[in-house]
Amino acid sequence: MAGDRRSVAGFAGTGVLLVALGAAVWGTDTVLRAPLSAAFTPVLLVLGEHLVLALYAVPAVVLGWREISTLDAPRWGALIVVGWGGSAVATILFTTGLFAAFEAGAGSVNTVLLLQQTQPLFAITAAAVVLGERLTVIYAPIFAVAAFGAYLLAFGDLIGEPGGLLSPFTQVGRARLEFALAALGAAALWGTSTAMGRYLGGRLSFPTLTGARFLTALPLLLVWAAVAVPDAAGSFSGGLAEPQVARNLVLLAVFPGLLGLLVYYRGLRSTPASYATLAELAYPATGVTLNWLLLGEPLTVAQGVGVVLVVGAIVAMNRVKSGVRQRGVRVERLSEEG
Repeated sequence: MAGDRRSVAGFAGTGVLLVALGAAVWGTDTVLRAPLSAAFTPVLLVLGEHLVLALYAVPAVVLGWREISTLDAPRWGALIVVGWGGSAVATILFTTGLFAAFEAGAGSVNTVLLLQQTQPLFAITAAAVVLGERLTVIYAPIFAVAAFGAYLLAFGDLIGEPGGLLSPFTQVGRARLEFALAALGAAALWGTSTAMGRYLGGRLSFPTLTGARFLTALPLLLVWAAVAVPDAAGSFSGGLAEPQVARNLVLLAVFPGLLGLLVYYRGLRSTPASYATLAELAYPATGVTLNWLLLGEPLTVAQGVGVVLVVGAIVAMNRVKSGVRQRGVRVERLSEEG
């Protein structure tokens, strides 16, 4: 029905800002996750997060089951991508890279965090294929500014090395490459999940979608831990022996895990995925600042300029959305009548 169709012309004025706020909450992730490397393997940590999140996910799915039961086969597939890919596998890859980077030190944590800014490349491709979103002319220059800002955030610590602005392509060593590949794998899955979340948002409320995301991931994580970790139950309970570890695990699950996603999905419902990917750049801007203040990760002048460019791109995008609304650029949903 025509009344069920959504367009850029109808998205709420606060949508982009809510996506940015949710992404900023994600920026607290590394300062909570990295210190837990001494207590858990990546698989056990991600499983622990989802066990905590199940306290929200189970009631949310029960209350929202009527919505979930209306999903057709393509949308069930999208939910699997979001749950298994975005919530389980991507988080394990990110945690693996982050733990290795935390041990390496000297700015490596920022590298893993900021390489997540390749997510727009994957999200935009998925949005074009699945949602049929068309990019407006104004998106290109905003994206260019944001991309250059992300480049400075990711590689600003190498700018002073031989090679100048091109130094990242000549100075990245093997260790950095290994955890960078894990980070890029996470970026690919999280970027694709951005578009899949947008697709599912047409049928599921954001509390239901968030709960379904976590609950769908849990069976995969339980099997993965049982297969990959010897005496997984004993190792997990041993990791929780320290009260501070248990506290940090709960904080990690509740704040960047749950609250960040709830705010994010609330904004995503009224924001095209292509614009949401830009708003998500609030994540590295917040993360690199907290890493500098709390983990002692160095922040160079070049990375500081990158933060300014990223935040500026988010503000600019929020200002131009009214112009997009007036032009009536429409986002056609795939199989809307399905």
